[in-house]
Amino acid sequence: MWAGPCTIVCVALLDQRVAHWFETHRRDLPWRRADPWGVYVSEIMLQQTPVSRVLPAWQAWIARWPTPTDLADDSLGEAIRMWGRLGYPRRAKRLHEAAVMMRDEFAGAVPDTEHDLRRLPGVGEYTAAAVAAFAYGRDSTVVDINVRRFLIRVLTGADPAPTYSAAERAVISALPIDVPRPLWAAASMEFGALVCTARSPACPQCPLADLCDWVPSGSVGRTQTYEGTDRQARGAVLEMLRAGPVSEFEWHDAAQLQRALDGLLADGLIVRDHQWSLPR
Repeated sequence: MWAGPCTIVCVALLDQRVAHWFETHRRDLPWRRADPWGVYVSEIMLQQTPVSRVLPAWQAWIARWPTPTDLADDSLGEAIRMWGRLGYPRRAKRLHEAAVMMRDEFAGAVPDTEHDLRRLPGVGEYTAAAVAAFAYGRDSTVVDINVRRFLIRVLTGADPAPTYSAAERAVISALPIDVPRPLWAAASMEFGALVCTARSPACPQCPLADLCDWVPSGSVGRTQTYEGTDRQARGAVLEMLRAGPVSEFEWHDAAQLQRALDGLLADGLIVRDHQWSLPR
């Protein structure tokens, strides 16, 4: 079944060992004790953003808007302003749009099925499965890059493909899981995030070391820089507008500034009347 080093015995032990590891090493993250709205907000914020940066932002967001309706009744501009420097501010817009849908179509609640969750803006296969599992205890198959990385390494002896391939999906979906699915979802994500990491895997301390023939290549790849990018220009524009409307911007690259303004306008993250400002 698996074109790699992991035997049937390995497969039978894998989920039990990871679940046991999780009992001792799980992080005390506040969204693990939160209601479905808190879980939903955390999953949106954690997209492409590390836990350390999300923690204070999540706490401030939930304190200000403890329910979807609280956010829906406030302005999009306030959501963008509150998003601060988390990056990828489209997520703030999608969170606001999703809150409006929850208020108007789901009686102010987070949808409780993957099908309905997929209707929300910015929610794909992974986010729908994660919210269903962590907020409602559904038997969803939750696979993010952390899960993919350690499972593909252990089961095949190779690194995962750049995107979730059909071959990887077949390998992972065939894995028999004997622990509760929501527990497995949380444990496998935590294990990939803390032990079988992309750049510095803790192989000597790994509870799966005797089952796994994957050997780190030592290659860490290229890290995309932020300095000088269009993303930096977009972030600078939003940072200025959080303090209030602006007539003109100062930026070292006029063409890059124009691209940033055009893109933010097209995304609905800023508006222009007599001045530039955040949406009302």
